Amino acid sequence: MYQMDARVRYSEVDEMHRIKLESVLDYFQDCCTFHSEDVGGGLEFLKGQKRAWLLASWQIVIKEYPKLGEQIRIIANPYAFKNFFGHRNLMLQDEHGKDLVYANSNWIFVNTETGKPVRIPDEVANAYELGEPYPMEYAARKIPMPKHLEAKEPFAVHRFCIDSNHHVNNGKYVLMAEEFLPEQFLVSELRVEYRKAAVLGDIMYPFVENTEEKIAVVLADKEKSPYAIIEFFGGRND
Repeated sequence: MYQMDARVRYSEVDEMHRIKLESVLDYFQDCCTFHSEDVGGGLEFLKGQKRAWLLASWQIVIKEYPKLGEQIRIIANPYAFKNFFGHRNLMLQDEHGKDLVYANSNWIFVNTETGKPVRIPDEVANAYELGEPYPMEYAARKIPMPKHLEAKEPFAVHRFCIDSNHHVNNGKYVLMAEEFLPEQFLVSELRVEYRKAAVLGDIMYPFVENTEEKIAVVLADKEKSPYAIIEFFGGRND
């Protein structure tokens, strides 16, 4: 288990002074990255091995949004490595240790030259101390393609979306999809499946399905092949 402490900054909150969903995702990604760096399996090590961890999916449950100035703790808990998959829980706690947000994430270990998954070597897996899986209701890794989709206006991938892997950062897909949520929609659970990587200059073709249970957003290419499928659960916070 790995943890890092922080304080909710003004740049991380919305107009109600609640932490933004994208900021939660950033904290989770940063915690995972620092964990790998601190156990010797960070970006430079992986680059030298021509390997990378790519996020396949995650499920994030938000019980409460921390607010501006609050002290928080972010925890990463890897709990299993199998073949080319790594599984890691993530938690965001308040200063008293209460879990405000918890998540499950599934990662794929890939060869960066071929783009194909490869078996996780023992030296990589053994660098992490495994914990017990977080007690939550685990959703499936894959999200079925929604059936009743409404096409929205396409848009281009811009430079600010690109990370060190030279493709759209995981959190930016969610930020793009949030644009199709109704005003004052408060997310209580988020599910994302990443199908393929978008790069600078790609055109996103968004499709939206709005049901009583959830709002699903598909970010796809021109042939309607998804880059990512995002599901938002929650409702209006009037």
